[in-house]
Amino acid sequence: MELQSIGEKYAGGKYYLKRNLLKLLGSEFFIYDPHQNLLFTAVRPIKLRDEITIFADDSKTVAALVIKARQNVLLDFNGVFDIFDSITQSRIGVMKRKAVNSIVRDEWEICDGNEFTIATLIEDSLMLSLLRRFATNLIPQNYDILVNGSPMVDLRQNFNPFSYHLNIEMKGPFDARLAVASAVLLASIDGKQRSF
Repeated sequence: MELQSIGEKYAGGKYYLKRNLLKLLGSEFFIYDPHQNLLFTAVRPIKLRDEITIFADDSKTVAALVIKARQNVLLDFNGVFDIFDSITQSRIGVMKRKAVNSIVRDEWEICDGNEFTIATLIEDSLMLSLLRRFATNLIPQNYDILVNGSPMVDLRQNFNPFSYHLNIEMKGPFDARLAVASAVLLASIDGKQRSF
């Protein structure tokens, strides 16, 4: 697959992520366009501290993005993840979890490849996040990626008690690679914050 055809996959404004619940070891995610065409497949090994690879094809031969944890995030509230473009071999972003804030409401810093903060990823509301953590996990999650307080990407979970589905909608100018990587990372650690 050529670089240009991978780049075209990022050109859409809406994506749909689905987690495969039947995989025995690790996790597998599928990212589709609005017409249900498979765009990317992501694979996370059984340990989150290992890297997550997002492939540009369903045969998992062409890596598009790689997300690498800097430390053991299962024991660390301050998870830091580097995001690499596999085609250019360059770091395109960093996601840093804001530990104290994330106890009651998930919040992340999204940085560029030089670790300058460019956006904030935040859970929709304090009240709903508290209900999700302490009352019921049946309330779907909703996140926004904000640049200077303006929403650029909406990450909205569909309610389904048997499967994980996340809609990704680009609402403004933002690097779609970082939006896709953010969605895969959130889906990978979904449910972990309830144990914090």
